[in-house]
Amino acid sequence: MKKAIVIGSTSGIGRSLAEVLINNGYTVGVTGRREVILKSIHKQYADKIFFKHMDVQDWASIDSICNELVDNLGGLDLLVISAGIGEENKSLDFNVEHNVINTNILGFTCIADWGVNYFKHQGHGHLVNISSIAGIRGNGLAPSYNASKAYQINYLEGLRLNANHSSPSIYITDVRPGFVDTAMAKGDGLFWVAPVEKAADQIYAAIKRKENVVYVTKRWRFIGYLLKVIPYALLKRL
Repeated sequence: MKKAIVIGSTSGIGRSLAEVLINNGYTVGVTGRREVILKSIHKQYADKIFFKHMDVQDWASIDSICNELVDNLGGLDLLVISAGIGEENKSLDFNVEHNVINTNILGFTCIADWGVNYFKHQGHGHLVNISSIAGIRGNGLAPSYNASKAYQINYLEGLRLNANHSSPSIYITDVRPGFVDTAMAKGDGLFWVAPVEKAADQIYAAIKRKENVVYVTKRWRFIGYLLKVIPYALLKRL
Protein backbone atom coordinates (compact mmCIF):
# COMPACT_ATOMS: atom_id res chain seq x y z
CA MET A 1 0.00 0.00 0.00
CA LYS A 2 1.38 3.41 -0.96
CA LYS A 3 1.91 6.13 1.61
CA ALA A 4 1.31 9.85 1.23
CA ILE A 5 1.46 13.01 3.33
CA VAL A 6 -0.79 15.95 2.44
CA ILE A 7 0.25 19.22 4.07
CA GLY A 8 -2.79 21.47 4.49
CA SER A 9 -5.65 18.96 4.51
CA THR A 10 -8.39 20.66 6.50
CA SER A 11 -10.14 22.28 3.53
CA GLY A 12 -10.11 22.94 -0.20
CA ILE A 13 -7.87 21.08 -2.62
CA GLY A 14 -5.78 19.49 0.13
CA ARG A 15 -8.72 17.83 1.85
CA SER A 16 -10.33 16.68 -1.41
CA LEU A 17 -7.04 15.29 -2.72
CA ALA A 18 -6.43 13.41 0.54
CA GLU A 19 -9.82 11.73 0.09
CA VAL A 20 -9.01 10.86 -3.54
CA LEU A 21 -5.73 9.27 -2.44
CA ILE A 22 -7.47 7.23 0.27
CA ASN A 23 -10.08 6.04 -2.22
CA ASN A 24 -7.24 4.92 -4.50
CA GLY A 25 -5.52 2.74 -1.93
CA TYR A 26 -3.16 5.14 -0.16
CA THR A 27 -2.59 5.41 3.55
CA VAL A 28 -2.40 9.15 4.20
CA GLY A 29 -0.90 11.43 6.81
CA VAL A 30 -2.72 14.76 6.99
CA THR A 31 -1.76 18.04 8.62
CA GLY A 32 -3.37 21.40 9.25
CA ARG A 33 -3.90 24.10 11.84
CA ARG A 34 -7.51 23.14 12.68
CA GLU A 35 -7.17 20.06 14.84
CA VAL A 36 -10.93 19.62 15.22
CA ILE A 37 -11.24 19.10 11.46
CA LEU A 38 -8.26 16.74 11.43
CA LYS A 39 -9.95 14.62 14.10
CA SER A 40 -13.15 14.61 12.05
CA ILE A 41 -11.28 13.38 8.97
CA HIS A 42 -9.56 10.72 11.06
CA LYS A 43 -12.90 9.55 12.42
CA GLN A 44 -14.21 9.16 8.88
CA TYR A 45 -11.18 7.20 7.63
CA ALA A 46 -9.84 5.81 10.91
CA ASP A 47 -7.83 2.90 9.50
CA LYS A 48 -6.36 4.89 6.58
CA ILE A 49 -5.47 8.25 8.17
CA PHE A 50 -2.84 9.57 10.55
CA PHE A 51 -2.90 13.22 11.49
CA LYS A 52 -0.67 15.83 13.08
CA HIS A 53 -1.40 19.44 13.95
CA MET A 54 0.95 21.69 11.95
CA ASP A 55 1.38 25.41 11.47
CA VAL A 56 3.68 25.80 8.46
CA GLN A 57 4.92 29.10 9.91
CA ASP A 58 6.42 27.16 12.84
CA TRP A 59 9.44 26.11 10.81
CA ALA A 60 11.31 24.59 13.75
CA SER A 61 8.64 21.89 14.16
CA ILE A 62 8.19 20.88 10.51
CA ASP A 63 10.95 18.28 10.25
CA SER A 64 9.92 16.48 13.43
CA ILE A 65 6.21 16.43 12.49
CA CYS A 66 6.96 15.07 9.02
CA ASN A 67 9.30 12.44 10.45
CA GLU A 68 6.64 11.36 12.97
CA LEU A 69 4.09 10.96 10.19
CA VAL A 70 6.55 8.90 8.15
CA ASP A 71 7.06 6.64 11.18
CA ASN A 72 3.26 6.32 11.58
CA LEU A 73 2.82 5.51 7.89
CA GLY A 74 5.79 3.14 7.71
CA GLY A 75 7.38 5.01 4.81
CA LEU A 76 6.60 7.70 2.25
CA ASP A 77 5.99 7.63 -1.50
CA LEU A 78 4.23 10.96 -2.06
CA LEU A 79 4.38 14.37 -0.39
CA VAL A 80 1.76 16.98 -1.35
CA ILE A 81 2.09 20.60 -0.22
CA SER A 82 -1.32 22.27 -0.29
CA ALA A 83 -0.87 24.82 2.50
CA GLY A 84 -1.09 28.37 1.25
CA ILE A 85 -2.76 31.70 1.85
CA GLY A 86 -3.54 34.78 -0.22
CA GLU A 87 -5.14 38.11 0.56
CA GLU A 88 -5.98 41.14 -1.52
CA ASN A 89 -3.73 43.93 -0.31
CA LYS A 90 -3.98 46.96 -2.55
CA SER A 91 -2.99 49.21 0.36
CA LEU A 92 0.27 47.24 0.75
CA ASP A 93 -0.17 46.54 4.44
CA PHE A 94 3.14 44.87 5.31
CA ASN A 95 1.54 42.66 7.97
CA VAL A 96 -0.52 41.02 5.22
CA GLU A 97 2.50 40.61 2.95
CA HIS A 98 4.59 39.24 5.79
CA ASN A 99 1.99 36.60 6.63
CA VAL A 100 1.80 35.44 2.99
CA ILE A 101 5.59 35.30 2.71
CA ASN A 102 5.94 33.31 5.94
CA THR A 103 3.49 30.69 4.69
CA ASN A 104 3.90 30.55 0.92
CA ILE A 105 7.66 31.04 0.76
CA LEU A 106 9.35 30.15 4.05
CA GLY A 107 6.95 27.41 5.14
CA PHE A 108 6.78 25.97 1.63
CA THR A 109 10.57 25.95 1.29
CA CYS A 110 11.08 24.21 4.62
CA ILE A 111 8.63 21.42 3.75
CA ALA A 112 9.84 21.03 0.16
CA ASP A 113 13.47 20.79 1.26
CA TRP A 114 12.59 18.19 3.89
CA GLY A 115 10.71 16.16 1.26
CA VAL A 116 13.41 16.24 -1.40
CA ASN A 117 16.13 15.37 1.12
CA TYR A 118 14.04 12.44 2.37
CA PHE A 119 13.48 11.17 -1.17
CA LYS A 120 17.15 11.63 -2.08
CA HIS A 121 18.15 9.53 0.92
CA GLN A 122 15.50 6.94 0.00
CA GLY A 123 16.34 6.98 -3.71
CA HIS A 124 12.80 7.60 -4.95
CA GLY A 125 9.63 9.57 -4.24
CA HIS A 126 7.25 12.19 -5.56
CA LEU A 127 6.84 15.80 -4.39
CA VAL A 128 3.71 17.68 -5.49
CA ASN A 129 3.05 21.34 -4.77
CA ILE A 130 -0.11 23.34 -5.39
CA SER A 131 1.21 26.62 -6.78
CA SER A 132 -1.07 28.73 -9.00
CA ILE A 133 -1.47 30.15 -12.46
CA ALA A 134 -1.16 33.47 -10.58
CA GLY A 135 2.57 32.85 -10.33
CA ILE A 136 3.08 33.58 -14.03
CA ARG A 137 2.60 37.37 -13.75
CA GLY A 138 2.36 40.07 -11.12
CA ASN A 139 -0.88 41.40 -9.66
CA GLY A 140 -1.57 44.85 -8.23
CA LEU A 141 -4.36 43.65 -5.93
CA ALA A 142 -2.39 40.82 -4.31
CA PRO A 143 1.32 41.44 -4.97
CA SER A 144 2.72 39.02 -2.41
CA TYR A 145 0.43 36.15 -3.40
CA ASN A 146 1.41 36.19 -7.07
CA ALA A 147 5.07 36.76 -6.21
CA SER A 148 5.07 33.88 -3.71
CA LYS A 149 3.59 31.54 -6.31
CA ALA A 150 6.22 32.68 -8.83
CA TYR A 151 8.84 31.76 -6.23
CA GLN A 152 7.29 28.32 -5.81
CA ILE A 153 7.23 27.70 -9.56
CA ASN A 154 10.89 28.67 -9.90
CA TYR A 155 11.97 26.81 -6.77
CA LEU A 156 10.27 23.61 -7.88
CA GLU A 157 12.17 23.72 -11.15
CA GLY A 158 15.38 24.14 -9.18
CA LEU A 159 14.50 21.20 -6.94
CA ARG A 160 13.74 19.10 -10.01
CA LEU A 161 17.20 19.82 -11.39
CA ASN A 162 18.79 19.23 -7.98
CA ALA A 163 17.04 15.90 -7.41
CA ASN A 164 17.85 14.67 -10.90
CA HIS A 165 21.53 14.56 -9.95
CA SER A 166 20.69 12.13 -7.14
CA SER A 167 18.07 9.87 -8.71
CA PRO A 168 15.92 9.84 -11.85
CA SER A 169 13.23 8.19 -9.71
CA ILE A 170 12.46 11.41 -7.81
CA TYR A 171 9.58 13.28 -9.41
CA ILE A 172 8.43 16.84 -8.75
CA THR A 173 5.04 18.06 -9.97
CA ASP A 174 4.04 21.72 -10.09
CA VAL A 175 0.23 22.02 -10.03
CA ARG A 176 -1.01 25.40 -11.28
CA PRO A 177 -4.74 25.78 -10.61
CA GLY A 178 -6.90 28.48 -12.09
CA PHE A 179 -10.09 29.24 -10.18
CA VAL A 180 -11.28 26.37 -7.97
CA ASP A 181 -14.36 26.55 -5.78
CA THR A 182 -12.56 26.99 -2.46
CA ALA A 183 -12.19 29.78 0.11
CA MET A 184 -9.10 30.95 -1.81
CA ALA A 185 -11.19 31.90 -4.87
CA LYS A 186 -12.27 35.42 -4.08
CA GLY A 187 -13.76 38.22 -6.13
CA ASP A 188 -16.69 38.91 -8.39
CA GLY A 189 -17.07 37.76 -11.98
CA LEU A 190 -14.76 34.76 -11.71
CA PHE A 191 -14.89 32.43 -14.71
CA TRP A 192 -14.08 28.77 -15.29
CA VAL A 193 -14.48 28.03 -11.57
CA ALA A 194 -13.98 24.28 -11.18
CA PRO A 195 -15.56 22.12 -8.46
CA VAL A 196 -12.87 21.13 -5.98
CA GLU A 197 -13.61 17.43 -6.60
CA LYS A 198 -12.89 17.83 -10.33
CA ALA A 199 -9.65 19.65 -9.55
CA ALA A 200 -8.55 16.89 -7.15
CA ASP A 201 -9.32 14.17 -9.72
CA GLN A 202 -7.21 15.95 -12.36
CA ILE A 203 -4.36 16.43 -9.90
CA TYR A 204 -4.41 12.74 -9.02
CA ALA A 205 -4.31 11.86 -12.73
CA ALA A 206 -1.26 14.13 -13.13
CA ILE A 207 0.39 12.45 -10.13
CA LYS A 208 -0.08 9.04 -11.74
CA ARG A 209 1.45 10.36 -14.98
CA LYS A 210 4.30 11.96 -12.98
CA GLU A 211 3.94 15.21 -14.90
CA ASN A 212 6.35 18.08 -14.29
CA VAL A 213 3.75 20.84 -14.70
CA VAL A 214 -0.03 20.59 -14.85
CA TYR A 215 -2.76 23.23 -15.15
CA VAL A 216 -6.04 22.59 -13.33
CA THR A 217 -8.45 22.41 -14.90
CA LYS A 218 -6.87 21.59 -18.25
CA ARG A 219 -8.33 24.60 -20.08
CA TRP A 220 -6.19 26.91 -17.91
CA ARG A 221 -3.11 25.85 -19.87
CA PHE A 222 -4.35 28.20 -22.62
CA ILE A 223 -4.68 31.08 -20.15
CA GLY A 224 -1.22 30.29 -18.83
CA TYR A 225 0.23 30.62 -22.31
CA LEU A 226 -1.55 33.95 -22.84
CA LEU A 227 -0.25 35.30 -19.55
CA LYS A 228 3.31 34.45 -20.55
CA VAL A 229 3.15 36.32 -23.87
CA ILE A 230 0.80 39.23 -23.15
CA PRO A 231 2.65 42.60 -23.22
CA TYR A 232 2.82 44.60 -20.01
CA ALA A 233 1.08 47.50 -21.73
CA LEU A 234 -1.97 45.30 -22.18
CA LEU A 235 -1.66 43.55 -18.81
CA LYS A 236 -1.93 46.81 -16.88
CA ARG A 237 -5.31 47.54 -18.48
CA LEU A 238 -6.88 44.31 -17.28
